[in-house]
Amino acid sequence: MSETTPDMIGATDPDNAAVKDPHDWVTGDEPMTAAQRSYLETLAREAGEQLPATLNKAEASEQIDRLQQATGRGESQ
Repeated sequence: MSETTPDMIGATDPDNAAVKDPHDWVTGDEPMTAAQRSYLETLAREAGEQLPATLNKAEASEQIDRLQQATGRGESQ
């Protein structure tokens, strides 16, 4: 199905879906989630880096993006 109907949500084309800057997130100032922390621990260990344990959700998201690229876990562009 290529059309969005009133009873459907989400982008019809995932490649064109709007992506919000993490700093624009309503909850971006909240502490990072347990899932973010766990993934960051893995990525940081693989990258040989240390990160503060006090990151908020937006900061954690940015670090995840950066470390995915550094470790080769990110999508190739």
